[in-house]
Amino acid sequence: MTRTSLTQLEARDSFIPRHIGPSESEQAAMLSTLGYATREALIDAVVPANIRRKDTLDLGQFVEPRTEEEALATLKALAAKNKVMKSMIGQGYYGTHTPKVILRNIFENPAWYTAYTPYQPEISQGRLEAILNFQQMITDMTGMGIANSSMLDEGTAAAEAMTLLQRVGKSSSKVFYVADDVLPQTLEVVQTRAQPIGVEVRVIAAAEIEKLEESCFGVLLQYPGVNGEVRDYRAAVEHLHAAGAMVVVAADLLALSLLEAPGAWGADVVVGNSQRFGVPLGFGGPHAGYLATRDEYKRSMAGRLVGVTVDAQGNQAYRLALQTREQHIRREKATSNICTAQVLLAVMAGMYAVYHGPDGLKRIAQRVHRQTAILARGLQQLGAEVLNTTYFDTLTVKGDAGALHAAAADAGINLRRIDDGHVGVSLDETTTREDLAALFGVFGKGKTVDIDAIDEDVADAYPAALARSSDFLTHPTFHRYHAEHEMLRYLRSLADKDLALDRTMIPLGSCTMKLNATSEMIPVTWPEFSSVHPFAPNDQTVGYREMIDQLEAMLCAATGYAAISLQPNAGSQGEYAGLLVIQKYHESRGEGHRNICLIPSSAHGTNPASASMVGMKVVVTACDENGNVDLADLKAKAEQYSRDLACVMVTYPSTHGVFEEGIKELCEIVHQHGGQVYVDGANMNAMVGVAAPGAFGGDVSHLNLHKTFCIPHGGGGPGVGPIGVGAHLAPFLPNQLSTGYVRNEAGIGAVSAAPFGSASILPISWMYIAMMGAEGLTAATEVAILNANYIARRLAPHYPVLYTGHDGLVAHECIIDLRPLQDKTGISNEDVAKRLMDFGFHAPTMSFPVPGTLMIEPTESEAKAELDRFIEAMITIHAEIVKVERGEYDKMDNPLKGAPHTADVVTADDWQHTYSREVAAFPVASLRKKKYWPPVGRADNVYGDRNLFCGCAPISDYE
Repeated sequence: MTRTSLTQLEARDSFIPRHIGPSESEQAAMLSTLGYATREALIDAVVPANIRRKDTLDLGQFVEPRTEEEALATLKALAAKNKVMKSMIGQGYYGTHTPKVILRNIFENPAWYTAYTPYQPEISQGRLEAILNFQQMITDMTGMGIANSSMLDEGTAAAEAMTLLQRVGKSSSKVFYVADDVLPQTLEVVQTRAQPIGVEVRVIAAAEIEKLEESCFGVLLQYPGVNGEVRDYRAAVEHLHAAGAMVVVAADLLALSLLEAPGAWGADVVVGNSQRFGVPLGFGGPHAGYLATRDEYKRSMAGRLVGVTVDAQGNQAYRLALQTREQHIRREKATSNICTAQVLLAVMAGMYAVYHGPDGLKRIAQRVHRQTAILARGLQQLGAEVLNTTYFDTLTVKGDAGALHAAAADAGINLRRIDDGHVGVSLDETTTREDLAALFGVFGKGKTVDIDAIDEDVADAYPAALARSSDFLTHPTFHRYHAEHEMLRYLRSLADKDLALDRTMIPLGSCTMKLNATSEMIPVTWPEFSSVHPFAPNDQTVGYREMIDQLEAMLCAATGYAAISLQPNAGSQGEYAGLLVIQKYHESRGEGHRNICLIPSSAHGTNPASASMVGMKVVVTACDENGNVDLADLKAKAEQYSRDLACVMVTYPSTHGVFEEGIKELCEIVHQHGGQVYVDGANMNAMVGVAAPGAFGGDVSHLNLHKTFCIPHGGGGPGVGPIGVGAHLAPFLPNQLSTGYVRNEAGIGAVSAAPFGSASILPISWMYIAMMGAEGLTAATEVAILNANYIARRLAPHYPVLYTGHDGLVAHECIIDLRPLQDKTGISNEDVAKRLMDFGFHAPTMSFPVPGTLMIEPTESEAKAELDRFIEAMITIHAEIVKVERGEYDKMDNPLKGAPHTADVVTADDWQHTYSREVAAFPVASLRKKKYWPPVGRADNVYGDRNLFCGCAPISDYE
């Protein structure tokens, strides 16, 4: 018997083969198909020699992979360095109870967190309904006509609202006023967004808005204000409207259970954060911001919008409405680059409202308000000076701030730091009688008050004229699922309608839908990470900051950059921040006039949108017939605009899925003319360990942690879009001066509402890198490239592979061309996408970057059996297309045009198709054992856009 050493036995505990799908023997078989003996030989053929990385990733203490248990133990030790206090800081972030049925069945459920953006509506009906609940909740609570499917946070929502007012308003003014009691972090994000587009942000005392005489196009109000005051703005809004200005209100959703909706007193846009509806604090995110506006502005609203349409059989179906607006963002005419949302968190917040219903929300709000009123009266009895005349949940108290903070900390409580003479106290759903007693001890130096005695006669402390009179959450969905059993079944029924990674491969090009390992997800719910306020004192967040520092170092090693900022909380925000950093760098050198951004014609729409948002002028450069950047054209334009060249934005590997040979030359050309090179990191999954943008000429890149580094897509968010920069750009990375986060005084202003963006999901990427180590990260890239080339080679006899490099090879994704087949048969890439649903697959990326094509990215996590299952489906579909070409299937009545086929359609007594039910439902034999049934037939996009309806189904549907 062969003896196995301890070292060999220990190696069997490695996470690497858990993450990488194909076994060594499967990899050998795929390599044989491609004609290569080893993975290294394949990578040498795919990656240009002049950028090929040969060194081991310098991951420091994490260079060697750790087992799942070792990594969890190491991270747990870091988490233990955080102090979890009762945070009464407020400022837009509050303690909340996540209903356990939501925690277990959404937040911790891969059916929800591994789903992709619902661009294919027929296989996304569950999460689309859940998002529709969120939209309905927001429109009801705010009293507005329409709400989108979520924003990145409250600060960026306010910034988007500002630009929305510019688009739809009639004022020619460039001035935007912000009330002085708006959340400080919101003001800073608005200022960051305003400066490059020439908007002047002015701060005005909230009490003076009613007397404002200066011309402006809009005003931002906070309701209630950061210091707690609840102001009656009705007269002020009338005054502003009469002067031609429009009004944005940042509103607290829980307060709106008791306070009149802003839509009822004239708001044009309402924004805010849904965090306190059951989403943990998480050191600042991710949380679902929201934006609601008047119905007439819906076609100008940024972000995603879920709407109602009908399917091919006339049944109600949900879909992303007006989705071309988002997928093909207004490029160089853009005022927004948002191309993601916070779906998972919006679903949680919406379900919080479903579970509690309007009466439950009112009860929670009344309890919080009553506790606040008791606190105010008790503090007055103790001799403290409460400055508020009105409030909902927040008080501002005069006193020795240093002594009060120290006493509160001794009691395990954080208060808001205002200045030396004042502190803030915000209560929330988690506040108890014991907390009130502790607060009285803090302010009364050990004295007590009689809570029950105060409770007997204390009154509401917001203006009676602002007491809510309008109904909200009247739809049956918000009244049916208050019993946990009913809620559990509702959530399960929605999840069952969807295809996510827990069921099948999602072969989307450029979107990298890979394993989100359970061990990576576990730390997200640890209270040491989930229950920390983003503005907690530094001595309470030592573990968080160490973890963040380590993750930044890991990402620097992977990218070749000198520094990383984790603040941008989406890829679009990373692009935006990266360009602001470039701009700041040029200004520091006395070259602030540089404003030309070169962008290849193949670029994603967010690239020119981001450039436009920072005030740059986009100049498009050509691509050659092979999809590569035309270096001759780029060189000519770099020379033409040499004096004013700010940067180039290029995706690498290319948008077409190829390692372009000329990337170093491209970088050299731009640098010769004083420009900077922005390398879009969307395709970083093809580079980790084999090439580094910071080494081959990149100056700045954003990374999609929700792609390459395993943070789940969550049905269309959360995402994280940090930026890596060269040493010369490092001083200009984002700060958040308003909350005391100063990375470097030369840095740009805040681009998100929290200093570290969506901090609570960063442990996912930390865990991934720690468990993979240098060897595993490199192997993941190599297998991603192997899997993509295996699919391309197997499908090439049936579908032309549009762009390839040396030896017909691709990078980590391939584009197959359906246009020749469509010309012959009328079968489109959309027909193939819908037919794949009958096989139990999510479609590849449709029509990007080339119309009429499908872009396929299998990732390294898919085993050969799953790749072969997908290949079999695609070959079978090709055979069906050939039958259409030969006339064996009718051009309009065939399995592709009829797809997807629902169980209702296949089992109906009336079957009028010329193809059989068996072909419709079971095109391959394996489906008889494991079959996913799409819940609806093909959605009618045109009907949905012409009849835009973005709320829950009418009550009549439930009668």
